[in-house]
Parts: sequence; structure tokens; C-alpha cells
Amino acid sequence: MVQFTDWDILKNLLLAARWTILLSLLAFVGGGVFGLLLTLLRSMRNKLITYLIQGYVEIFQGIPLLMQLFLTFFGLSLIGIEVDAWTAAVISLTLFSSAFFHDIWRGCIEALPKGQWEACKTLGLSYLQTMRHVIVPQAMRMSIAPTVGFSVQIVKGTALASVIGFVELTKAGSMINNAVFQPFKVFVFVAILYFIICFPLSVLARHLEKKNHVAR
Repeated sequence: MVQFTDWDILKNLLLAARWTILLSLLAFVGGGVFGLLLTLLRSMRNKLITYLIQGYVEIFQGIPLLMQLFLTFFGLSLIGIEVDAWTAAVISLTLFSSAFFHDIWRGCIEALPKGQWEACKTLGLSYLQTMRHVIVPQAMRMSIAPTVGFSVQIVKGTALASVIGFVELTKAGSMINNAVFQPFKVFVFVAILYFIICFPLSVLARHLEKKNHVAR
């Protein structure tokens, strides 16, 4: 049995936590950009585009993230595209996140009174002008809290990347446990680090939701 002090265990977990945070940030930014694009396209109310985006959302919300990771990591190799665990995790989490971000932002846009769209048409504003000056600023204010809240789910979702061999916090915990055979201690440290990452985001989301509600 390898002898590890508590600090040795924690230090190695902290090093792995960097990759959890980086993967979460990439998935958040990538999913946010793609989700925003889907939302803007769907708001154009083109039937074909709406059906295609709706199908995309149903697929990536309906298939468990674990299966998406497997399909990306192993499936792409079947068509001649070799990807490493890091790339597969980024792609899967980005697509998964974009589907949920789209739903959050679409809901915020649709929550705005329809009279605002009609008023913009009456004033002769184009679609882009309407979105830029009227719709998006209001929808963004409404969407901040749920968007930040969903970031917690992204962080938790990174743990599933361990099944395809990506060494993030959960995978590092399993590897260290295999060396020291102290599962309770190791995974308590892992749980504490996840809590340290996620708790501030949860508090921020609740604060923003309360602030937005009072501001109304």
C-alpha cells in the first residue's frame, strides 16, 4: 500500500480540480454561444428551423449525458475521426449544455409580452433591431439567475467524463483510492472540493433570482 499523507491526497485532488473547472468553463462558454445561436434562430419563427432546433433539443436533453460521452468518444472513431477523452468531454458537455441553455433563454424571450413584438413592428424596427434594443436586454436580465444555476449542473456533469478516461476530480479520486485504499477519506475530500466549487454558484443564483424578483 502506498503511503500518502492527507496533504498528498488533497494536493493531487486540487491539481485534478483544475481540469474540472476548465472543462466546466469551456462547456459553459461553448454551450452558451451555441445555445444563444439556437435561440436567436428559433425566435425568427421559421417552421423548418423551429422543427430542426426542437429535434436537436429533444435529442440532447433526452439522451443521458453518460451515453453522449460514450457515443462521442467511441462513435466518432467508427467514422474515422479519432478524438481523445478531453476533446470528447468538451464536445459532449458543450452540446448537452447548449440544449438546456436554449430552453432557458427561449423561455425568457417567450415570457415577454407579445405586445412588445407588435409595438416594434409598428415602429418599423427590423428583426435585428427588435432583438438588440428591446427583447434581448430584458430576456438577459431574466435569464441570469437560471443560467448561473445551470452552471452547477455542468460542474456536476464533468464527473461523468471519468468513464471515458478523462482525469478530472472524480477520476483522480478513484485513482488515488486505488493507491491508498482509503475510500471514505478520499471521497470525502472529493465531495468537499465539489461543494467548494458549486456552493458559491448556487448562492449567486439564488441571490440573482431574489434580486431580479424584487426589481420587478
